[in-house]
Amino acid sequence: QVQLVESGGGLVQAGGSLRLSCAASGRTLNGLDMGWFRQAPGREREFVAIIKWYGDSTTYSDSVKGRFTISRDNAKNTVALQMNSLKPEDTAIYYCAGGVQRTFSSADQRRYGYWGQGTQVTVSS
Repeated sequence: QVQLVESGGGLVQAGGSLRLSCAASGRTLNGLDMGWFRQAPGREREFVAIIKWYGDSTTYSDSVKGRFTISRDNAKNTVALQMNSLKPEDTAIYYCAGGVQRTFSSADQRRYGYWGQGTQVTVSS
């Protein structure tokens, strides 16, 4: 069993940056694909980014591509999401997720069996 805990959220002005971190405990992240999702008020949770278990392959949603960067440090059992050029529409609760159900696409939540509790990101205009 893996426990995931996100941190790094907060309030930032448009154009600013935040770095989210996801710390895992209970087992190593080795072998897990790790992703970030977000849920804005009144909207469904949506895919943001994934980094594959071997670390070299990443995929981003169109809305964050070129602004966000996902990375992982298996030695430290952490995953990060660097968010630059933030926009008010990036305001959401951000969730870290991990999983191995690779029959599902990267953006499909069923791929991920482990979820954190989320961290709030608010971008003011």
